[in-house]
Amino acid sequence: MSKINIILVCSAGMSTSMIVSNMKKVVAQKNMDVYIEAIPSTEAENYMETNDVDVLLLGPQVRYLENRLKESTKDTGIRVDVINPQHYGTLNGEKILQQALDLIKEK
Repeated sequence: MSKINIILVCSAGMSTSMIVSNMKKVVAQKNMDVYIEAIPSTEAENYMETNDVDVLLLGPQVRYLENRLKESTKDTGIRVDVINPQHYGTLNGEKILQQALDLIKEK
């Protein structure tokens, strides 16, 4: 499998940047070929147009974007989901990474 590109979408970014850091630690421990980045919700649609994205995970605070982003990605193969609020609140990078990987398996 080629590199997996996971993008987290947030509003402010502080918690999400910590989650990205925790996810990257898990990726390094498991020697996985995964790219993870957090972007503000205002840049999500433009970002997807110009970058390779496999999974778009939304922070619970921007869950209102879920339907719109699913609609705009329906023909692209990009998987969109909202991060489990409990995993988000505890900054559980391992569980959030697993959520993204499970979405890819569903393709």
